[in-house]
Amino acid sequence: MRSNGSVAEHRVLIPARAVAELTAAVGEENVLSRAEEMLVYECDGYLVERSIPDLVVFPTSTAQAAEIVRICNRHGLPFVPRGAGTSLAGGTLSIGGGVMVCLTRMKRILEVSLRDRYAIVETGLVNVFLTRSLGGTGFHYAPDPSSQGACTIGGNVATNSGGPHTLKYGVTVNHVRGTTLVMPDGNVVKTGGKVLDPPGYDLTGLVVGNEGTFGIVTEAVVNLTRDPEAGRTFLAVFDSVDAATETVSGIIAAGIVPAALEMLDNLMIQAVEEAFRFGFPTEAGAVLIIEIDGLEAGLEREARAVAEIVSARGGEIRRSIAWRTRKEPEYVAIWKSRKSAFGAIGRLSPTYCTQDGVVPRTKLPQILRHIVDVGRRHNLRIANVFHAGDGNIHPILLFDERNADEVERVMKASHEILDECIALGGSVTGEHGIGVEKMEFMPKLFSPADLAAMLAIRDAFNPQGRCNPLKMIPGGAGCLEKTGPRRAAPA
Repeated sequence: MRSNGSVAEHRVLIPARAVAELTAAVGEENVLSRAEEMLVYECDGYLVERSIPDLVVFPTSTAQAAEIVRICNRHGLPFVPRGAGTSLAGGTLSIGGGVMVCLTRMKRILEVSLRDRYAIVETGLVNVFLTRSLGGTGFHYAPDPSSQGACTIGGNVATNSGGPHTLKYGVTVNHVRGTTLVMPDGNVVKTGGKVLDPPGYDLTGLVVGNEGTFGIVTEAVVNLTRDPEAGRTFLAVFDSVDAATETVSGIIAAGIVPAALEMLDNLMIQAVEEAFRFGFPTEAGAVLIIEIDGLEAGLEREARAVAEIVSARGGEIRRSIAWRTRKEPEYVAIWKSRKSAFGAIGRLSPTYCTQDGVVPRTKLPQILRHIVDVGRRHNLRIANVFHAGDGNIHPILLFDERNADEVERVMKASHEILDECIALGGSVTGEHGIGVEKMEFMPKLFSPADLAAMLAIRDAFNPQGRCNPLKMIPGGAGCLEKTGPRRAAPA
């Protein structure tokens, strides 16, 4: 996690001629230029650092996006692609100002083929809207980040987003067949396509997770997944976090691959229960939401095995939801509670910082004990809700951004948590990305030769460094000089 203003910046002045050309390219109704209009674009879900763009433009087609990029190049302007702004690592921060290219008005579903199991969508489409549009077809779009009610497909592609059901079904990269990419020079290229395994280099796999540093992805060809025949969703209650995490390892060791395996600790349980009144036991040390799905014929045997593993670790199954579709009211209620957990934190604190470390599943007890110790030493409350099945932790550090001392303590605590993830053989991000927040950790994860190779790849796509500069990989400022501080969270 970066300290306030730790990457300095040089403000970009956009000449009037460039503003006129951009306005002509997309229409006056698709340009924001007043400071009060652009204030909401000064940061994404990472609230600690902020920088207001000099102009926000909304393309409504790939052709418009390409023209925006060409205009920016003619005038030497940096530009930053952005979707809904739900990202949590500062990946859409407009360092030094420049032009923000907001894709939220590119939200059409261009083609759906149930026979070949794909859809072609514009990347400003909200994630859940694709699955809703498929209602009754027997198919859905599997990646389901907790913010899927707001986040866009393009944002998911940028950070290779995960979600509760990716334990069984895979993360975004496993569901993207191809992309339409506006290169940083304004050329439009296509990677992959409708077929599952096109020949040549896997450029689509390279583009997914690039955090907007390779160009602007305007369309994606995504897989459609058949709905499961049936499923069971359990609420398992434990006296301690250790017992819950041991249960996670026990389930996987038994050869069971749940569709989802999510954990909430006591502080998170209290926030979620106060907000949604689902029936989470507020006295519990931790709960697991365990979901299995597939053919009806094998579910009862698997459900019994899960119950036995929970019981053997001292847990208790409090709720068991049998379902044929994911529209049953009780099913909707439990997942609404889980996926809205971050919003429920507002009942506990005016501001929070969500971390995104990863550790091997067997190391979950160690990292959670470390998180408790970090919170105690820095006098911070830390709630935990995370994808326990794949070791992707989301400690949520509660603070008041108006208190400079609390901000500093949160920075230090976050740093210590992520360092421990590395020490335990894990990583500093599972799905939120590196952005500006975690660049300083990259040399701890990768050798100089590794980082040089990454920079070479980035520079092959983005040689001038104008597209989303100063993100992801430390070293090289692109087209910006580092001369003065950008805005930090208010003290």
